[in-house]
Amino acid sequence: MFHRSALSTDFYELTMAQGYFLERNNPNVVFEMFYRTNPFGGGYVLFAGLHDLIDKLEAFRFSPEDIAYLSGLGIFTKEFLEYLSKYRFTGDIYSVEEGTVVFPGEPLMRVHTTMIDASLIEGILLNTLNFQSLIATKASRVSLAAKRGSVFEFGLRRAQGPDGALSASRAAFIGGCQFTSHTLAGKLYDIPVSGTMAHSWVMAFDSELESFRAYAKLYPGSTILLIDTYDTLGSGIENAIIVGLEEKEKGNTIGVRIDSGDLSYLPRVIRKRLDDAGLEDAFIVVSNDLTEEIIQTLVHDGVPIDSWGIGTHLVTGGIQASLNGVYKLAAKEFQDGSYLPTMKISNSFEKTTNPGIKQLYRFYDAEGGAIADLVTCFDEEISVGNDYVFYHPFAETEFFEMKKERYVRIEALLNPVMKHGKRLGEKPNLKTLQERGIRSLDTIHKTYLRQINPHIYKVSLSEKLKALKIEILVSHRRKAAKIT
Repeated sequence: MFHRSALSTDFYELTMAQGYFLERNNPNVVFEMFYRTNPFGGGYVLFAGLHDLIDKLEAFRFSPEDIAYLSGLGIFTKEFLEYLSKYRFTGDIYSVEEGTVVFPGEPLMRVHTTMIDASLIEGILLNTLNFQSLIATKASRVSLAAKRGSVFEFGLRRAQGPDGALSASRAAFIGGCQFTSHTLAGKLYDIPVSGTMAHSWVMAFDSELESFRAYAKLYPGSTILLIDTYDTLGSGIENAIIVGLEEKEKGNTIGVRIDSGDLSYLPRVIRKRLDDAGLEDAFIVVSNDLTEEIIQTLVHDGVPIDSWGIGTHLVTGGIQASLNGVYKLAAKEFQDGSYLPTMKISNSFEKTTNPGIKQLYRFYDAEGGAIADLVTCFDEEISVGNDYVFYHPFAETEFFEMKKERYVRIEALLNPVMKHGKRLGEKPNLKTLQERGIRSLDTIHKTYLRQINPHIYKVSLSEKLKALKIEILVSHRRKAAKIT
């Protein structure tokens, strides 16, 4: 267990929390997390960061130094600071499992707790889930482009700071990467670590051949030679073949890495040179600002590449700076224990939220493929053998019917993961989460997984939830009209 400062929150959460505390207005509430649009112009997100978040919430507290800092600001009362000094997150959390494919507008997490509790954890919750889901999604796109081939995450030196690098390595592995170059991530998360060599290694010796031989001697059986320091198709591949044949006599296999130049042309020539020399088992690794689009093109064109090293565009999100996940109040408890559904109403339809405490169901066909998701009120009975109407989340008159003949299985996706601030069940290892991600992606039709112009997966509202939303909207409009 490690201490995670609860100062990892936005300042206004603290000022509002003091307001709730001093006004004795701290009801039980339900907040939910969802995101609005798919990143990378894609068709899905791979949900990640859940179990990292649980670790952080279990350790989330204000240290004496934190309290002293807040006291020095001259804003917070002694009574409130005393409350914070004993603060622990005590809420319940229901969540989609980490490693699940999800879509815009659907609730991915429900937080059942007090208003103060829910407010203080917003920053760490969104920071963790948004970033790791973004990177896991990027990694899954890379993995799919490589047809789930061997992908190395090489992103440490380009990531956004040390914590960003660790989070990125964790999420990238969940998304489908097999190795990381980040040694600390390997230790903390049990991710297989791997690396090749730098150009400086080759340049540190009197000759390229000497550098290759020295590396092969030190690391037999895991030798990957960087061949583009001086002349890729000249001395680079020639010296690699010499060392490769020497290692072959010892029963070892080598790899060669290309980090520059034409990655469509060079691997073809190098593959033929290796094969002609009798090194058919030697493998080719490429790197150099790779993206999923580049990888997909090279794979489609049949370029003989065995492994992919990807850093910058993977761990930073590349063209996508962030996932637009948000955290909104969905319900507030009355004194009698019942809950009032709440919703944010906006002139922008995409920013108008869905009210109340909700559950998320996924419908599957006989082949195990996901057909559509249905967002319902949490207390609705949804079971196999019934017909359901799926309503468009924004367009009031659009819907379709899900006949019982069309599906064979329904899965409830929001399940309890924390109770009274403590984790429920065992913490899964990253390999388990990676395997879940692969299984989840396999249930989604390839048209939704396309890199470009994917089909839009249907996320709909149940009849009861749609009626509740319209009722609240109409009531609001009537009140607004009276005021006017």
